Amino acid sequence: MHGGPHIVSDVMTQTVAAIGRGASFKEIVRMMHDWKVSALPVLEGEGRVVGVVSEADLLPKEEFRDSDPDRYTQLRRLSDLAKAGAVTAGELMTSPALTVHANATLAQAARAMAHAKVKRLPVVDDLGMLQGIVSRADLLKVFLREDEDIAEEVRREVVSYLFPAPASAARVSVRDGVVTLGGRIRDASLVPVAARLIRAVEGVVDVEFDVSEHGRSSESAPAPSSHGGEDAAPS
Repeated sequence: MHGGPHIVSDVMTQTVAAIGRGASFKEIVRMMHDWKVSALPVLEGEGRVVGVVSEADLLPKEEFRDSDPDRYTQLRRLSDLAKAGAVTAGELMTSPALTVHANATLAQAARAMAHAKVKRLPVVDDLGMLQGIVSRADLLKVFLREDEDIAEEVRREVVSYLFPAPASAARVSVRDGVVTLGGRIRDASLVPVAARLIRAVEGVVDVEFDVSEHGRSSESAPAPSSHGGEDAAPS
């Protein structure tokens, strides 16, 4: 197959708001407000990412502003209490920063975000220099892909390999990102393989089958469930 998954550089934002270690608390809040973001990379030197300051890092200052936490809270939330007294990005930031490389796949970036429970990741090169930022919304851009574009890739990258004509007469249609593979195929045992490969195509929401094997009825073709399961590719 000649196609490949989209990578982070395909969807990332290259113009990024960032701050230095010495940025003050109010500077950080103002920049988040002006840029309408919930986190900022912290840079040093010529642009190396050393940490990230998020809204979660700033909130303890308001949370503990007029309270006197008991000893249990002090022991349980030492980090938050320290941030409540912090006044610069260097004191507030989470370090080391969780980052991603520009050539990582969207699935890899999505898994990193989900595991760390973050909304965006700084994109860095091999030296840790800031290249851009990728957000959850950026990763979802692939689902804006046109149906016919998806259908053409499925025909070219999946059907032509697994079910080549004239041995098979497979048809591909796509509506709202849902791919339907229909027609007659030479080997119904390849349907689960096709399901996995089709779900891996960028922009595919789901896969449905309406196929029959040569010499067999459509009921005998082992069409897999169209939802979830081990064949589902990460979104």
